[in-house]
Amino acid sequence: MIRWLTEPVPRGRIAAFRTLVYLFVAADLVIFTPWVRTRVDVPGELYQPLLIGRLLPLPTPTPGLVAVVFWALLALALLAATGRAPRLLGWTVFALYFEWMIVAMSYGKVDHDRFALLVALAALPTAGRARHGDPTRSEAGGWALRVTQIAVICTYFLAAWAKLRFGGPDWATGSVLARAIIRRGTDLADLIAQVPYLLIVAQFGILAFELLSPLVFLLPERWRHATIGFFYSFHAVTIATITISFAPHLVAMASFLPLEKLRPLDRLRRLRRRDPEGPDDQPDGQPLTTATDDRRATPLPQP
Repeated sequence: MIRWLTEPVPRGRIAAFRTLVYLFVAADLVIFTPWVRTRVDVPGELYQPLLIGRLLPLPTPTPGLVAVVFWALLALALLAATGRAPRLLGWTVFALYFEWMIVAMSYGKVDHDRFALLVALAALPTAGRARHGDPTRSEAGGWALRVTQIAVICTYFLAAWAKLRFGGPDWATGSVLARAIIRRGTDLADLIAQVPYLLIVAQFGILAFELLSPLVFLLPERWRHATIGFFYSFHAVTIATITISFAPHLVAMASFLPLEKLRPLDRLRRLRRRDPEGPDDQPDGQPLTTATDDRRATPLPQP
């Protein structure tokens, strides 16, 4: 079990995953959760912190506190994405983002799609330094990715457990997806809803998919990657039909992928270094000619 938890992975994979996670944190502040800054306009007595917020205890959000967290987190997340000071910046980003999430989720609604991302932020600082493209394998890096993967799968499995715990078997035969389509469905969802019993079949499929998700760890690497591709396609359909985004979860799920093979900056550098080719590459714009061509163009002397 210990060996499975610390299965070595290339440091280049850690570097790529770290960059992806920290860039998403910066994007999350300005694209997905900028509304958190409006929480300070809500009366303080409506702030009901999560259990961890009560145990620490954390202060009631104020305009100054939220502004400091926002700007500090934005700057430090971008800096951490470069791989510098992975432990110092990593732990700081985790602490600030954790506070950002407590503020976001302490007014009545808790999103479960951020659990795996928080685990990734907590685990990445333990992986130490990592350089893009480095093939050297690291057990510490393997542990950071593995616990993130476990958090991703727990998100699915525990979601199914919650459905069965609170909704019972009737969840699969009820009108859950129908209500979601009525509330926030797209034109594509309206077309799907017209197919008899398709929504019921989809609800059974969602339950089966979530309950069986832990089996991904038993698959060979090739089939595991294909299964993760199916997971991504499931979320693509979810966005296309009922406009529910699991963006933080999708970022964390990249911990399953061989990200070290994706090096876009290196490819751009190679393209820029590549010399242009073709017949019109002379400085004066004239095509290349050969001695043979010149001889053919010169008339032969007459005897």
